[in-house]
Amino acid sequence: MSDSSWGAPPPAGQAGYWGSTAGGPVHRAAPAGPAYDAPEAQHTRPMPIVPDGPAYGGDQDDDRGAARLSGPLFRDETSQARELPAETQNPEPMPDAPQPPPAPQKKSAGRDLGAAIGVGVGLGVVIVASLFIVKAVFVGVIAVAVVVGLWELTSRLQERKEIRAPLVPLAVGGAAMVVAGYVRGAEGAWVAMALTALATLVWRMTERPEGYLKDVTAGVFAAFYVPFLATFVALMLAADDGPWRVLTFLLLTVVSDTGAYAVGWRFGKHKLAPRISPGKTREGLLGAVLFAMVAGALCMRFLIDGGAWWQGLLLGLAVAASATLGDLGESMIKRDLGIKDMGTLLPGHGGIMDRLDSLLPTAPVVWLLMVVFVGSA
Repeated sequence: MSDSSWGAPPPAGQAGYWGSTAGGPVHRAAPAGPAYDAPEAQHTRPMPIVPDGPAYGGDQDDDRGAARLSGPLFRDETSQARELPAETQNPEPMPDAPQPPPAPQKKSAGRDLGAAIGVGVGLGVVIVASLFIVKAVFVGVIAVAVVVGLWELTSRLQERKEIRAPLVPLAVGGAAMVVAGYVRGAEGAWVAMALTALATLVWRMTERPEGYLKDVTAGVFAAFYVPFLATFVALMLAADDGPWRVLTFLLLTVVSDTGAYAVGWRFGKHKLAPRISPGKTREGLLGAVLFAMVAGALCMRFLIDGGAWWQGLLLGLAVAASATLGDLGESMIKRDLGIKDMGTLLPGHGGIMDRLDSLLPTAPVVWLLMVVFVGSA
């Protein structure tokens, strides 16, 4: 590069820089590109670029207006390096902009209704067929349900509470309880219950003594809760019109549960027992009572010999109360265990115990009222 080019005035619009010659400091024009020699570049220092105005938009930030020597030299680089404010990056809609209305939330049944209905219909066909063809077959159905229910209950107790209620004596004694109730009546059921409790105590003695008391207590409770209460179904079946009594018992319990579900799902607002079962409402209980009383009047009038419609009203009221208490009772057990269902054997329903919860405490109530209203024969 010739010396004449150093003496030329800087072109318009270009920043200058200072160089040194033999004659003294001369203002030189900056070349358009990096065409000067590297040794000369070492003796030069770029002048800081002062922006036109404060970059942060406030008087309190005036000291930030000038570009730092260690920062970018051009304003376009500075604007790229800085982050835009959040409201600039994600602009919110104007306050007066119309917002779409929220989509209405549909009430959920909480279960697979298709599977629940299919399983329920299948169980109903098996029960009704065995009930009216051969009574002994229905006794076997009760015994199987009892054994499976005991297995579910004892399994959950062991998993969640480390309570080892002996299943073998409970299952054998439970099945014997149902058969004894059908063959020998209430006396046979009580004797079988006592022997089952004794067998539970003895069976548990073969294991370590730690936890003996809680294990045998849970075993006696399970024997009473599942097989002994189920024995009252066998007692109803033993009567001459036993199949019709059992059918009335099943219909009223199912209708009560259905009425509680339908009315509570549609109109339920006031919780019945939120600490035990948050899904149950007072409106659902009224629906259970109404449905069960109407069904009871019809069943006692057309299915039971010697029955009257007003007896059916009382029977329906009692069934609605006992079925609701039974459902709450099992909900209390499941809350204590920290589970939602006792099992997964029945799709859409849970386990066998989840279907027996309202049936078990209702069986002795219906048996007693049937005896009072129309006798035991």
